[in-house]
Amino acid sequence: MTEPQRHLHLNAFLMSTGHHEASWRLPESDPLAVTKVEHYQHLARTAERGKLDSIFFADSPVLFGEVGRRPAGKLEPTVLLTAIAAVTQKIGLIATASTTYNDPFNLARRFASVDWVSGGRAGWNVVTTAGPDAARNFGVDDQPAHAVRYERAAEFIEVARKLWDSWEDDAVLADKAEGVWGDDTKIRVIDHEGRHFRVRGPLNVPRSPQGHPLIVQAGSSENGKTLAAQYAEAVFTAHQTLADAQAFYSDLKARTAAVGRDPEGIKILPGIVPVIGSTEAEALKLERELDELIKPEYAREQLAKTLRLSPEDLPLDRQLPADLPSEDEIEGAKSRYTLIVELARREKLTVRQLIGRLGGGRGHRTFSGTPEQVADALQDWFFAGAADGFNIMPPVLPSGLEVFVDQVVPILQQRGLFRTEYTASTLRGHYGLARPESQYAHAEAQALASIGSAF
Repeated sequence: MTEPQRHLHLNAFLMSTGHHEASWRLPESDPLAVTKVEHYQHLARTAERGKLDSIFFADSPVLFGEVGRRPAGKLEPTVLLTAIAAVTQKIGLIATASTTYNDPFNLARRFASVDWVSGGRAGWNVVTTAGPDAARNFGVDDQPAHAVRYERAAEFIEVARKLWDSWEDDAVLADKAEGVWGDDTKIRVIDHEGRHFRVRGPLNVPRSPQGHPLIVQAGSSENGKTLAAQYAEAVFTAHQTLADAQAFYSDLKARTAAVGRDPEGIKILPGIVPVIGSTEAEALKLERELDELIKPEYAREQLAKTLRLSPEDLPLDRQLPADLPSEDEIEGAKSRYTLIVELARREKLTVRQLIGRLGGGRGHRTFSGTPEQVADALQDWFFAGAADGFNIMPPVLPSGLEVFVDQVVPILQQRGLFRTEYTASTLRGHYGLARPESQYAHAEAQALASIGSAF
């Protein structure tokens, strides 16, 4: 009996007018789309028409970058997801939220609520939030150390999972005849006391359709990979080369197995920015047009912040300085810092060239070509053990997502690499993941079994 063919998992990473920083300057783009709910609803319906697993919104509790550079500001993503849930039926809905600048009770409640509103389609992208600017929005002079942020994140997820499990699945009785709405014996305080949090519980939301919203993680530092191996069910990552992607894939799968989890229970999705044209020449022309619209003075300032330098240290037509800080000296986004420096060194890029490479996807792989070539690029990495699927990052929205859905997805479907219809109604179902059992119900069942075996 032959095993069923593996299918790609595809997530659409949505960002205002597109991932290319100059996308808002194209004639077709709406520079005010960043605050228009109907814009994101259209994108979500487009992704759902393509049978994609999920859509995803990044977020940070700080105004990122200069408002002169590109559309700035974001709608709070969990609020936005509720508006999207109302106009979609199947597609998964993933939002970013920080463990450094939130508390577990409020965030667990928020994602459980989104899971209820969407009928079981919510996912939480766990981030630890780098940078002093975000810290100062919360009365802190500087960001906590990298290791401390990840230690807090691990405890935060533990508390959230306890809260999601504080109601058993059958706690709500709704017995009109007896006048009993719920069973108090099936709702528990969690009495968590740890280094970072003291939380009594229970949650004030019943256990949601998925049990736990899907946990997504995006950090690729050593601490990030440790957190992912322990908790993540999908991982968004950035790689420029096949070899780097393969190494990350095998490493994270091995780490996941080492902590006692099934490696198939974590889906690894590298980001790709597909610039698509009817011919390769047309795709390359669009890429050039976008790059020529980048304002280098803005981009250089942002690059300087990432590299912990001043803009004057980065002449546009010279390569990066030789004496950059080491990764150990970086307390912010360590993995992205390393990726950018290695890209510049490996390809001997000038600062101007590096700005162009980063303008489309901030370090994610950019690929320009025909729909067939884009499908080939996805298939090659998938078969080469570098990915379980991809985080699709259209350079221009909505057109880049529309052409991907209408021209690339059918090719993947014809090759048997992607679903032609949804076979599940929850986000966990799309990713082939089981609904987790309540840890409290499981513990009680084990205790009862041990008592029974004693007689």
